[in-house]
Amino acid sequence: MNTHYLLPNKYKIIGWFLFIPGLILGLLSFFENVDDDTITIPVLSIFYEEFMGSSPRELFAIITTGILSEIIAVMIIIGGLLIALSKEKIEDEFTSKLRSDSFVWAMIVNYIILLLATLFIYDMTFFTVLIFNMFTPIIFFIIRYNFLKLKSNSDEE
Repeated sequence: MNTHYLLPNKYKIIGWFLFIPGLILGLLSFFENVDDDTITIPVLSIFYEEFMGSSPRELFAIITTGILSEIIAVMIIIGGLLIALSKEKIEDEFTSKLRSDSFVWAMIVNYIILLLATLFIYDMTFFTVLIFNMFTPIIFFIIRYNFLKLKSNSDEE
């Protein structure tokens, strides 16, 4: 069994401390329409073009912008990866198979949803679906993997 790509188990706890608050903040900012300008700082932008603005496109510019959505996205992505890529306390062939099956299942479900969204959702609503789609593979994986792990633990008892 090859687990050289997995992190030590202790990183899973850090992942949960980033992932859960990131999800909660992300859902709150989406459903409560929280203004992204809550935290505004100058940042490096590799490519910048004002939305419906008249200013020219800029490459490698310092701009002042709200970064709340970026902080939330980083929390979800890094937290999710730490959870998904950390070893279990007992890492064996069974957990490796659960991990692999959950990954494949998450990809299939994710792309079925994306395909349906492409066919039936349009305009800015589709853009919103794409934003959520950045996070759904890791969320689906975490849910499926932990569900199967919990189910196998209850079957053993």
